[in-house]
Amino acid sequence: MKIMIVDDDALVCQSLEVLFSREADMEVSAIASDGKEAIDVCLNNLPDVILMDIQMPNMDGIQATREIKRRWEQVRIMMLTTFKDEDNIRLALRAGAEGYMLKSTPATNMAQQIRVLVSGSSVLDADVLKTITRNQDSSEDMKILTNREQDILELIAQGHSNKEIASQLFISEGRVRNTLSIVLSKLDLRDRTQLAIYYWKRN
Repeated sequence: MKIMIVDDDALVCQSLEVLFSREADMEVSAIASDGKEAIDVCLNNLPDVILMDIQMPNMDGIQATREIKRRWEQVRIMMLTTFKDEDNIRLALRAGAEGYMLKSTPATNMAQQIRVLVSGSSVLDADVLKTITRNQDSSEDMKILTNREQDILELIAQGHSNKEIASQLFISEGRVRNTLSIVLSKLDLRDRTQLAIYYWKRN
């Protein structure tokens, strides 16, 4: 997979490039120092996944994420930052980021987390998850879901792909996709990331 690193800290970029060079299935295809440069790079060298810092000059990571997802919806974006405050987390997820990982994440875990992200699942650092679910009350709206819909919601929140869910529940991938669409509609949510957040708020 092709990875773009977007960070204004050259040392961070170099360290990540060395880390991913050890992975047979990963290639750092581009490095950008701010959001505007990242968009320019995407025009000629579209990556599979982008590791995006938040605070950068010219254009921050949240603005860049919003614009990149508008133009190239298929690109997966993982925020990789030191910030774990609720405002930044929510803004990044609303902008379209599918993952949010802290720079303090052990290097051995980063590559695997990126593979999970590219497979179609959302990735939220444990500390990030605690931040956005803190002081949230349980809600009655889970009751509008059938037992099967709740089963699929739980497996999505645990990071399973449609194929894995179908295998565990002994149903077709098509039924998983259809049920997922129904759950999103019932809960008025946009995507798997929001579903995972919704689930963990209530559990």
